[in-house]
Amino acid sequence: MAAGRRSQGRRRDPCPARLGPGALSDRAWGVGAQGEGCAPRLARVAPELGEIGPPGGDYRRPGQTGRWGVIPVYEPFLGVRVRQYVLDCVESGWVSSLGQYVPRFEAEFSRFCGVPYGIATSNGTTALHLALAVLGIKPGDEVIVPALTFVATANAVAYTGASVVLADVDPATWTLDPESVRQLITPRTRAIIPVHLYGHPCDMDPIVALARQHGLRVVEDAAEAHGARYRGRPVGSLGDLGCFSFYGNKIITTGEGGMVVTANREWAERAAFLRDHAMVKAPHYYHPEIGFNYRMTNIQAAIGCAQMEEIATVLERKRAIAAAYCAGLCPIPGLTLAPQADWAESVFWMYSVLVEPSFGKEREAVCEGLRAAGIDTRPFFVPLHELPPYRRADPLPIASRLGATGINLPSGPALTSEQVEFICRSLAALRGPA
Repeated sequence: MAAGRRSQGRRRDPCPARLGPGALSDRAWGVGAQGEGCAPRLARVAPELGEIGPPGGDYRRPGQTGRWGVIPVYEPFLGVRVRQYVLDCVESGWVSSLGQYVPRFEAEFSRFCGVPYGIATSNGTTALHLALAVLGIKPGDEVIVPALTFVATANAVAYTGASVVLADVDPATWTLDPESVRQLITPRTRAIIPVHLYGHPCDMDPIVALARQHGLRVVEDAAEAHGARYRGRPVGSLGDLGCFSFYGNKIITTGEGGMVVTANREWAERAAFLRDHAMVKAPHYYHPEIGFNYRMTNIQAAIGCAQMEEIATVLERKRAIAAAYCAGLCPIPGLTLAPQADWAESVFWMYSVLVEPSFGKEREAVCEGLRAAGIDTRPFFVPLHELPPYRRADPLPIASRLGATGINLPSGPALTSEQVEFICRSLAALRGPA
């Protein structure tokens, strides 16, 4: 199996990053000599990185000490309309899956994704399962997924009874490698699920081309990539169906929640039907087949509508934070920074780095050192082929290497430039001997 190819994941040329006053100084972004790769040209879309944190900028938690307490990996940004819309649900009595906010949220988010139909669900995992059910994926079928993703991607396939087939990822973008996919297609293959990992789009054109060549369906797992673009087009609109999560740590949140988006009216109607117990409108309580209870509540959708009013601000903040990280981490040898291919607009759901051997410390020791400094982190997902349900003997070397060396740094939209600078200094101080 091919380990991956770099030609599909070319990074953008570096450029200067301009950050907010009183924070990280302006500096050129370099590639290779210091940090092995940066996320360039972010400054062209990133605003000044000031503060939009909680009132008074207080990040302290009960029982914690230090200026900010522990800087969390992620906190949602909840605007002023959230309370208003949720109270409207409570006062009107429409608190379950009926009410004005569910169809409104579906319409607003699908329009944001550039497609006409959105079907809100209870979470991102049920969105994936529902999409596969709409396509009729069943036992005996095979579905190709990347080995480096959250386990829900594979679990949704397993729920259908189909076989999960694991592909390796591209070393430059960390997303599904088209060449690995090509080698795995068999007469039983029915679908491919590219994952826009940590907010960076997958290279979709070659994957869609493979799917069309072999009569396969493409279901985008965009749970981490709301607002990301591939060659100018929004993720979620690039395959047959797109699936999103609105968990509390996503770009926008409904607490729990998800959505399937599509340009296909027939699939949208089928998804809405299966989501609601496969219940017909008349006669009452008649179910011609087995369906699911995958509905989103009106209260969740109300939060989502409020979040849609803030999404442009949140995306600008995410890119500004990525620019600040890039400027602060590029000078540190031994770190490979978050990818940004020249054909992609990442939303940097998580700002991620790889701890290379030249850093002088193992990934776990770096996480422990940051935790001691009051900085929370998360390791990369454990690759699926290293988990008991999906373990396999054949090596997937790129996914394994990334899974063993990757760290997700604090990435919430309320981060300030001062906090990002502190995190960068703390990482630099942890570097071992060359």
